[in-house]
Amino acid sequence: MNLPNKLTILRVIMIPFFVLFLLLEGGTNVTYRWIAAAIFVIASFTDMLDGMIARKYGLVTNFGKFMDPLADKLLVCSGLICFTALNQLSAWIVIVIISREFIISGFRLVASDNGVVIAASQWGKFKTVSQMVMSVLLIVNIPLLSPVTAVFIWLATILTIVSLVDYIVKNYKVLTEGSM
Repeated sequence: MNLPNKLTILRVIMIPFFVLFLLLEGGTNVTYRWIAAAIFVIASFTDMLDGMIARKYGLVTNFGKFMDPLADKLLVCSGLICFTALNQLSAWIVIVIISREFIISGFRLVASDNGVVIAASQWGKFKTVSQMVMSVLLIVNIPLLSPVTAVFIWLATILTIVSLVDYIVKNYKVLTEGSM
């Protein structure tokens, strides 16, 4: 197993620890929140790192193509669900974000069955960054940063919708014609 795939597996292993520290003592312990934030940031960093290494050294594998995006979705979605449980994020926002991920994953599966690879768009990358920043802000939960957190919640939600629409518009032929 190559290094990028090990980093992906490490990210998946980190998720339960992230959730544990985020939810310990009902999410009220500041120390545990900072530990959760550190785990989330490190896990997010492994996402960037495994992709860079895989592309630079030609270590792209089918396992990595499948597991890397899945690990990302598991990390972000587990955080979103926790934020709802902690009353920091409205359920409808979580539903919008998770629904987008399912829809895009479905598109990718259909495209893959037709031999088409759909690359991530710039909107998708902006969406991911905004969701990561939003998540860190929600994890650390600093009252002074509440206005910034609110901006990132709305930004992440809007970019989630924009990236979904962009994705569908650019790739609808995968569903209607079976190819692009």
